[in-house]
Amino acid sequence: MIQIFGTNKNFDCKAAQRFFKERRVPFQFIDLKEKEMSSGEFDSVLSALAKSEGSRAAAIETLTDTKSKDYSSIAYLDNSEKEEKLFENQSKLLKLPVCRNGKTEATVGMAQKVWEGWK
Repeated sequence: MIQIFGTNKNFDCKAAQRFFKERRVPFQFIDLKEKEMSSGEFDSVLSALAKSEGSRAAAIETLTDTKSKDYSSIAYLDNSEKEEKLFENQSKLLKLPVCRNGKTEATVGMAQKVWEGWK
């Protein structure tokens, strides 16, 4: 099943939900302000992104919302510290929506081209 991690006030998260609804693709929306990703979920998203991005470090960069007002708190950390801070502050630092299809595929932001292949 497809999972969408995001917040109810984020326009891209609403657009992602609409995308899947219009195509009658079942999904589960998880509001990060109410319940953040578990360490296993976070790790599987990072691993899936690392496959497409080429490395875990690149996946961390992709996941990080550089426009967030809290970005300055992690901008100069090394990758292992960034990963820890991202996990601890998901609703503030992640680029949204984070969509996951099983444990092997994940996207960050609006990725309709990729989602079209998901069923």
